[in-house]
Amino acid sequence: MLHGRGVPKIFRAGVATYEFWLKTGIVLLGVRFLLGDILKLGGVSLACVAIELGLSIVLMTYLGRAFKLSPKLTSLLAIGSSICGVSAIIAAKGAIDADDEDVSYAMAAILALGAVNLFVFPLIGHAFGMTDHAYGLWVGLAVDNTAGATAADALYSDAAGKFAVLAKTTRNATIGFVVLGYALYWAKQSRGPGIGNKGAFLWQKSPKFILGFLAISALATARVFSKPQIADLANLSRWAFLLTFAGVGLQTNIREMAKQGFRPSIVGAVGECAIAGITFAMVLAVSRANLF
Repeated sequence: MLHGRGVPKIFRAGVATYEFWLKTGIVLLGVRFLLGDILKLGGVSLACVAIELGLSIVLMTYLGRAFKLSPKLTSLLAIGSSICGVSAIIAAKGAIDADDEDVSYAMAAILALGAVNLFVFPLIGHAFGMTDHAYGLWVGLAVDNTAGATAADALYSDAAGKFAVLAKTTRNATIGFVVLGYALYWAKQSRGPGIGNKGAFLWQKSPKFILGFLAISALATARVFSKPQIADLANLSRWAFLLTFAGVGLQTNIREMAKQGFRPSIVGAVGECAIAGITFAMVLAVSRANLF
């Protein structure tokens, strides 16, 4: 990542378009989330997903405050750990007016243990004799990055991979509601308790690209798109995110990041390990009670 002032002036306008690519990427991402698939998880598994969301937000918020991180960096870590890692962090950036340095720190902290998951999760799953359903659900709850979750399950079994994708998709589908909640919270913090027209305030502050995400998801659920069209839209989403990540990196001031030290990485690592441990115990208990 480069210091923002190191980007030649002629390129700065182009780099600044990364928020457009971010919103485009998230809207197109909706094609991968079929609303009907969420119901295939079953009531108990859906309850586990809801618990993971609340647990991640509460835990990361507590750790961020304990390590005296900036409030918005703490929010980004909570959002990233609860939903879908980097994509959720980038989506929340504009919604809560977070600094580029906070976004980069949050991304680095969330991704720190990604490679370790590929080796550790399958070993733990086999050691405890987890079923495909239990292991897939656990990975879908504990791993933030979708690619990482898919890879960790591929090393276990194809059946586990299906459950992981369902659980991960369910988490990802909440991105609009969680980001909206944080956007309204930070908008109220900046403006104070005196809000006049709450309907107008809600519309003004809400991340409207989430409506596009939900619309595309609804169309995909209704099978409006063919399989080749879904693949093309999903690829366009990935390219849009690549441009987004590049823009964030080019606008990041490494000197400002250095002021935070290793605290964000410690919070990210401790939080991710704690979430993995708690969700593991929860899923194992549910599995052994034959509640799936």
